[in-house]
Amino acid sequence: MKFLTLPILAFTLVGCSQQAPSRVAADATKAAAPAVDSNFVVLTPEIQKESRVETIVLAAKPLPEVVRSTARLTNDENRTWRVGSIAEGRIVTIYSNVGDMVKEDQILARMHSHDIHESRAEFMKATAELARRKGLVEYATRVRDRAKRLYDLKAGSLEQLERTETELRNAQTDVKNADVEVERTRSHITEVLGLTLDENGRAPSEEEDLIPVRAPAAGVILTRNVTPGTVVTASTDQFLISDLSRLWAIAEVNEEYLGKLRIGMPVRIFVQAYGTEPFVGRIGKIGDVLDPATRTIKVRVELTNSKGRLKPEMYATTEIEMGSTAPVLTVPAEAVQEVRGQSSVFVRVAPDRFEVRPIQTSNSFGHHDIEISGSVKAGEEVVTRAAFILKSEFMKATLAKGE
Repeated sequence: MKFLTLPILAFTLVGCSQQAPSRVAADATKAAAPAVDSNFVVLTPEIQKESRVETIVLAAKPLPEVVRSTARLTNDENRTWRVGSIAEGRIVTIYSNVGDMVKEDQILARMHSHDIHESRAEFMKATAELARRKGLVEYATRVRDRAKRLYDLKAGSLEQLERTETELRNAQTDVKNADVEVERTRSHITEVLGLTLDENGRAPSEEEDLIPVRAPAAGVILTRNVTPGTVVTASTDQFLISDLSRLWAIAEVNEEYLGKLRIGMPVRIFVQAYGTEPFVGRIGKIGDVLDPATRTIKVRVELTNSKGRLKPEMYATTEIEMGSTAPVLTVPAEAVQEVRGQSSVFVRVAPDRFEVRPIQTSNSFGHHDIEISGSVKAGEEVVTRAAFILKSEFMKATLAKGE
């Protein structure tokens, strides 16, 4: 047994003596390796040029204090018209549909109504009465002339002459009243009902014997509530027309800013469809009642929409400038990168050497600048464009070092 144990023990000792030098060498090499600062990244000038790295020098400056709020675009109620019916009737023909651009006084539809026949009958009756009254004036004139001749010949009395002159004046007054009635009935047909008349008081054609529904102003048809055959009353809204060259943005501004709001203040409006492109408007009205649930006040912003790019019911963000802030440090939004789970910027400390600096962000101004504070100060050079490339190089170096 002892004879067999010795070779095994010797083999074990030899194996240990062979491995020990290599482990010691590795430990020595690791101890001799230089330490690398994990807050810096190196980027040669050539790579910086290829990557189009740009920087800015930090400077504290006052910036406009901007209040942001959500809003909804609506049509301008002062340029919106509800086209109703002027009489009871039935829609016969429709010429326009939702989305159509119409001109002022354009015929949108035609309707049949019993009021047409009644109005024409009144006109013809008034015309006949006027003719009868004119005949009485002619008769009264002849009677007066005869009484005057007799009076001149001393064959008639002054009383008879005066009586005939009174009858003539009464007949002339009746003609004037009859003429007013004719014009009233004519106006009702031509101006109120929008129909045409010939010399006999009839319509020139069958189509023109239907009441036209006309657009009160130029605009776009937003809604159409009738179809051929629809029976309408005087309270029926048939069409909704709006001039979309001007719109309203109804913003909901927090109560705390109410004291700073003023009529006429400029407002920038942003919608999702056009990204960071601003549309400019002005405050037209400040609401009188707070929303009890959200504690916000409704603010009406009026803006032009001459190219028709904005649409009613779009959701928007409004920005209202309330004044200026105290001097602060700001950087473009692209300069801020998330490194190790914290907002950071890259500060140039040498031509090819950049340091990662953790920062705190607060207010944002417009859609580009962000207020920063923390381990940066005015006069330092911060990477703006291509900051994400430095972040990528920094992360590669970090992974290579096993951090």
